[in-house]
Amino acid sequence: MSAPSLFFQPLPSPLTVEGRPRLVGVEIEFVDLSERKAAECLQTMLGGTVEEEDPYAYRLTGSRLGDIGIELDMRHVHPWRDGPGRWLTPPLASWLGAAVEPFVPREMITAPLEPERLGELDTVTRALREAGAGGEGAILTDSLGLHFNIMPVATDAPTLLRLLQAYLLLEPRLRAESLTSRLMRLHAPPPYPSTYVRRVLSPDYRPDLGDLCTDYLAANPTRKRSLDLLPLFLQLFPEQVGPRIRGKVKPRAVLHYRLPLAYVGRPGWSLAADWNRWVTVEVLAGDPDRLAEACRRASA
Repeated sequence: MSAPSLFFQPLPSPLTVEGRPRLVGVEIEFVDLSERKAAECLQTMLGGTVEEEDPYAYRLTGSRLGDIGIELDMRHVHPWRDGPGRWLTPPLASWLGAAVEPFVPREMITAPLEPERLGELDTVTRALREAGAGGEGAILTDSLGLHFNIMPVATDAPTLLRLLQAYLLLEPRLRAESLTSRLMRLHAPPPYPSTYVRRVLSPDYRPDLGDLCTDYLAANPTRKRSLDLLPLFLQLFPEQVGPRIRGKVKPRAVLHYRLPLAYVGRPGWSLAADWNRWVTVEVLAGDPDRLAEACRRASA
């Protein structure tokens, strides 16, 4: 894997249609360092107050990077997350957490940040690594995700369709650049179904927002896509989308880009390369003529 660039490309459209700055939340998975020690490490570096939600979930509030969550990435060990007794009682959840902690990644979840502050997360991951955190993209049981939750420019059908088309055109290249081993490919979200790709890239495909959601949900009733639009569509159409999906999908008006992998254990690792790959998607989406020509070629 080539050394990543340390320059974070700016978004080609930094504001929403309402004129608000577009923000991005980041999720970074790692292993070895406990949730408590990771939260304390970040507190030493960023200030703020560490709060315990349960033995496997901590929150750093009031830090220089806003609120940051650190938790074991398994919902069943967080008994109060969705109401008492939703999954397991606290004693059983604690027992399960102790049993799986050696095998399940931890996840750091940031508050929405200005894109120009993403470089500060390189310093954060370096501090976690120096405190004992590790990770090289994947473990035997799972991938180690680096997820970007990007506020879209707008949520109208033409804007979302152009972005989705640009992503589908670039997805093979993004996968080749991001998934560099058989283990990574094994755990990666599967690509979009080819029949769906052909439909969306067709020059005749001009859905309204409701049809765009319906078609997406019919072909992709799962969060396991490299660009996961279920949180966005759940936010826009809760009654339509909610009954059709299972698992931990939260309604959020974001583009959930979940293809990249985290390398917290690798000295010098930066988020920049994967962020810049996302920016190439937005650049293509923002060039209607080039996008239309690429869709025409793909559909020929």
